Amino acid sequence: MTRITYRYAGTALALGMIAGSAAQAQDIAVITPYLAQPGTQFYVEAFNERATELGWSVNIIDTAGDVAAVISRIEDAVTQNVDAIVINVDPGQVGAGLATAAEAGIPVVGMDAGSDPLIVANITSNGYAMAAETAVYVANRIGGEGNVVMFTFDPFPPVQVRGVIADAVFGNFPDIQVIARITPDVSDGGIADSRAQMEAVLAANPAPGSIAAVWAAWDQPGLGALQAIEDAGRADEGIVISGIDANPQARDAIAAGGNFEASVAQDFAGIGRTTADTVARILAGDEILQTAIYVPTVLITAANVDAE
Repeated sequence: MTRITYRYAGTALALGMIAGSAAQAQDIAVITPYLAQPGTQFYVEAFNERATELGWSVNIIDTAGDVAAVISRIEDAVTQNVDAIVINVDPGQVGAGLATAAEAGIPVVGMDAGSDPLIVANITSNGYAMAAETAVYVANRIGGEGNVVMFTFDPFPPVQVRGVIADAVFGNFPDIQVIARITPDVSDGGIADSRAQMEAVLAANPAPGSIAAVWAAWDQPGLGALQAIEDAGRADEGIVISGIDANPQARDAIAAGGNFEASVAQDFAGIGRTTADTVARILAGDEILQTAIYVPTVLITAANVDAE
């Protein structure tokens, strides 16, 4: 196999030429610790479908929540002489693996990962925009006042930035107070631990109206919080819940007209396919100028959940 360096040069190629050249690359490794997450499953599936169209052989590697293990899996992929590596993890936590790939001249592309000098490009949704949209939705729904519970996950860059933006939005409302900022255990996707932690927050704030809203950086914590609120018999207090991803469970909850009111639909298939097309461009010798490639999103509420 022909190796390329991290300084990609060349002019833009016609799509047919890109696809034809990229089809020569037979081995692509996709590595993630987050395959338990529905969103990850969707874009990995879409990537694999596009890779099949391009004639690639794809090895999907799930480290089951073990971020450190991603480093050794990257090193394994380098040893196996793959043509490209796609990661779905914080690149800052797997630097040793990225360095190994760089030394071997194997390009690494992020699929909803994060930015890093050793990553050619990261294909994702605009987390800044999604967080702002949902946080503003929550702030407006509660009239700019009340106690808010936040579920965040700083270890993963695409989610970490959402929490930062939501903090900024809520901080701009003097009468909104964030009473809990929770990082749930995501080993099972995040619902179970989020439910348990929300139960504790509810117990600590038993008065009706003492919690105005729950802002979740992705849907699973919001769904766990919804379960806790309903089981505590507090659904009629009007606690507003928002999430991000608009996965099927979240859409069902929004359509039901209960506390879970809003989420942002990411184009997971678009992320997966765009990642594959970006890898194809790299392997064809195209120059990648935009290191953060954003795929469009849309806010989902009761007004458009059926249309989406």
